[in-house]
Amino acid sequence: MQKLQRTIYTARVHTTGGRENGHSRSENGNLDVSLSPPGTTGTGTNPEQLFAAGYSACFIGAMKAVAGKMGTTLPDDLSIDAEVYLGPIPDAYGIAVRMMVSLPGMDKEEAQSLLDAAHKVCPYSNATRDNISVKIELY
Repeated sequence: MQKLQRTIYTARVHTTGGRENGHSRSENGNLDVSLSPPGTTGTGTNPEQLFAAGYSACFIGAMKAVAGKMGTTLPDDLSIDAEVYLGPIPDAYGIAVRMMVSLPGMDKEEAQSLLDAAHKVCPYSNATRDNISVKIELY
């Protein structure tokens, strides 16, 4: 397990009720969401959607950091369509991730090198590596 050399940010969120009729609110109030189980008609989001949003946003940040070091310019309209799958594993439940990255106008080899480098530095990638299935695809 990798240990942090130092803490540069701490996210604090208070959650009640869990995924069924739950609620999560960040310390600063910027995140304030109702929770509902996935696949139901509930009006809230679910942990899998929050994970998809967090991982994809973090990965874009990692791509920007890596692009700066590589001297690469990212397209303004870059995007990620993230999918988080929930399903059974032996004696429990697990998740898997697929992120489809769009880098319009970038050379395919340069874009793939960027994705590979970003996957090495992204905190979510490091947290999930060798723990769940993660597929990062260029499209």
